[in-house]
Amino acid sequence: MLSFENVNVAIEGAPVLRNVSFSVEAGASAALIGRNGDGKTTTVRTIMGFTKASGMVRLGGQDLGSIPPHRRPSLGIGYAPEDRRLFSAFTVEENIVLPGRVAKLSVEQIRQRLDRAYAVLPELAELAKRPAGSVSGGQGKMVALGRALMLGTRLVILDEPFQGLAPVLAQRYAEALRRLRTQDRGITLLITESNPKLLATFADATLTIERGEIDRLSGS
Repeated sequence: MLSFENVNVAIEGAPVLRNVSFSVEAGASAALIGRNGDGKTTTVRTIMGFTKASGMVRLGGQDLGSIPPHRRPSLGIGYAPEDRRLFSAFTVEENIVLPGRVAKLSVEQIRQRLDRAYAVLPELAELAKRPAGSVSGGQGKMVALGRALMLGTRLVILDEPFQGLAPVLAQRYAEALRRLRTQDRGITLLITESNPKLLATFADATLTIERGEIDRLSGS
């Protein structure tokens, strides 16, 4: 479903990804594990088209290289970056539906996908009318996940979603991911994380990246 073939990325002349090759099957939950600076975020940013990369990145067999970044979400890719990037003056619900409006989804499509996000993350329905700038950091991570679900019908990418979460919120976030997996078994998840223990019971496959190279690929 998602594959990298000999992908290289350099930033300001410094190699960050080195001949990265891996594949993730459709419907799988894959963990990309590595320390800070090993290339996790660069890997997911490459999927979104935010880096200058050589090699091949494919989604469902389609080469993403010729598709500009602003068009990639319309392929069914949802992305929740590490820093959330919420619009603080917008309400929680406005943040969630914004990608759907940009993608010119119909009112019915937006409502269906919003209902899906609320089914996965029930507490977002309670926060819907609050300004996004007033929610906690942990709640903001959940808003970012809900927003990713607006367009993420095939692939959802979560960059360090557990970073900075208190244990209680981390547990609630993990429960939301399990609900997503139960409700939509066809969706593929790619989750980056520094601590492999957080995803040990959730991931179908684990990719270990070290110094820009995929060091190990294992199944659960």
